[in-house]
Amino acid sequence: QVQLVESGGGLVQAGGSLRLSCAASGSLFSINAMGWYRQAPGKQRELVADITSGGSTNYADSVKGRFTISRDNAKNTVYLQMNSLKPEDTAVYYCNADAFLLKTGASYNYWGQGTQVTVSS
Repeated sequence: QVQLVESGGGLVQAGGSLRLSCAASGSLFSINAMGWYRQAPGKQRELVADITSGGSTNYADSVKGRFTISRDNAKNTVYLQMNSLKPEDTAVYYCNADAFLLKTGASYNYWGQGTQVTVSS
C-alpha cells in the first residue's frame, strides 16, 4: 500500500500564492506519474497538472502560466506552486499517484485525502 499525504492548502486573497506538497509513503514501491486534481463544489474533479517520473509536465489550460508542478523523486514528493490565484481556483485539491508495488509486481492508482484551497476576492 501507498499513502499520499497533502499539505499546504489554506485561505489566500486573489493574486496571492500557495504551495501544495504531497508526500508518498509505504514500502517497496516506485512512483511513476504524479499529479494534482481539484474539485469545486457542484463540479466534477478535474486535472490541474501532472508530471512523469522523467519530469515531463502537463497542465490544464486554466492554470498554464500560473501554476508549476515539480517533484523530488528522492523524497517521493510532488509540489504544486500556485501563483496569481483567482477565486475560481477555489476547490479541494487532491494528489494522485501511479505506484508500482514490488510485492505484487503491479501498478496501482492512489489518491490523497484532499486539501482545501480557498481564494477570496
